Amino acid sequence: MVSQKRTSLSLKGFYLFTFFAFGSLFPLLGVYFKEEAGLSGTEIGTLMSLSPIVMIFAQPMWGIITDYTKKPKHVLAVSLLLTGLIGYAVLFIGTYDWLFIILILLALFQSAIVPISDSILLNYVNQTKQEYGNYRLFGAIGFAVAVFIMGKLSEMSGISIIFYSFALSLLLCLLLIRSMPREGELLKVDLRSGISALIRMPRYMVFLITTFLIFGPIFANNFYFSFYIQGIGGTLTGVGIAFLLAAGSEAPFMKLSGIALRKYGVIQIMMFAAAVSGLRWTFYFFQPSITVVLLTTVVQGFSVGLFIPAAMEYIRENTPSDVRATAVSLYTAVGNGLGSWFCTFMGGMIFDKYSIFNTYLFFGILSFAGLFMIGILMRLQSRDKLGMSSGV
Repeated sequence: MVSQKRTSLSLKGFYLFTFFAFGSLFPLLGVYFKEEAGLSGTEIGTLMSLSPIVMIFAQPMWGIITDYTKKPKHVLAVSLLLTGLIGYAVLFIGTYDWLFIILILLALFQSAIVPISDSILLNYVNQTKQEYGNYRLFGAIGFAVAVFIMGKLSEMSGISIIFYSFALSLLLCLLLIRSMPREGELLKVDLRSGISALIRMPRYMVFLITTFLIFGPIFANNFYFSFYIQGIGGTLTGVGIAFLLAAGSEAPFMKLSGIALRKYGVIQIMMFAAAVSGLRWTFYFFQPSITVVLLTTVVQGFSVGLFIPAAMEYIRENTPSDVRATAVSLYTAVGNGLGSWFCTFMGGMIFDKYSIFNTYLFFGILSFAGLFMIGILMRLQSRDKLGMSSGV
């Protein structure tokens, strides 16, 4: 039997290398498309928006496959191998039409990696009475370090190195799967009955709109921030430093999020995180200096590092246990999927027609709209509590 210490190290290493792969490729992929493939902003936005929209349809498919095979670690291994190979193959594709096809395939297999590994991890931490965040932190660290290193290496040896790093990091993950915990019983989601129950809950529907508006700009920023840094005179090394500070700041806030949620409450933390996001994106519209931008990247810890745990806690507190799995799946599909797709696609069109600074103004407007929706959520919650206390 694999020791618990070895299992723990394999899980931490898996998240470290998985997100190192993601950080190697996706933040600089748009730069590669622009500088090497010569694509327009609209074309880049379309290509980068494929992943979240494919994820909406692909993740339920992977859930069915893992349920049928009962071997999620095997499915995870296949998805890692094919994701790495397809990602590397992008380097040899030069036309928009073929890039469109291969990025759909990349998104199809990549969309299996995080949900399956998260399911395995959640089973493990539940059995061993540990904290999910203590493992997920290594993903944030891996992503941050990868962008920093790839920014420097891209300037030294060319941007094509991001594809080599992406493929190699995912292949290293394959070596760690063997030592990961036994699969166990993965979470089963009855989407049909769950969605039917959730759409009759006004607060949850408002919450979904909120995550669409807040998470959309957050995830789209991963694709466009490199253009922004270059737009204010930064280099690829500057892009790496910016992502290192931004993504790296998420880890300590995720670690402390439990204390903050208990002290201030879920709604208040969500409002604070949304306000920080809105102010950050809007501030970037005014084209501050590269030094100021680098200093402001650490506020991503407040926004992302607090909003994600707060959103998960909101679902836990405000949805019935029998539909909670569906609530989490729907939240992921709307925020990480639809929201990310919409902002990435629209961001590319705005970038193409106006400028990258207008793209960030658009992100700021959406985030403040999300803050407004949280205010509605607070009023609905207060009304429901008042109704319960008065016996209605």
